[in-house]
Amino acid sequence: MFRISVIESQDERRLVLEGRLMSPWIGELENAWRQAGEQLEGRKLIIDLTNVTLISRDAENILFRLMKQGARFTCEGVFTKHVIKEIARRCRCGTEHAKC
Repeated sequence: MFRISVIESQDERRLVLEGRLMSPWIGELENAWRQAGEQLEGRKLIIDLTNVTLISRDAENILFRLMKQGARFTCEGVFTKHVIKEIARRCRCGTEHAKC
């Protein structure tokens, strides 16, 4: 099971991901990212991985591509923090893309 919710505030638009991030949901994340990036009007776009319970290898590759496109992440938990930090290293974006 997987769910993406969009939370709007004055300062940011947050994509809250819940569940197992793996095929076939990877495509849903890409679509949600594209749609959420429209009409931000100066707000930040954050991908919240706090409630993600599994990240497949394919999902890591998508998160890498999104980070290369400027995605910002927030997360908790040892596993998710580790995955995002490794993606940031691969991306060479530094940890400014992740609040973990």
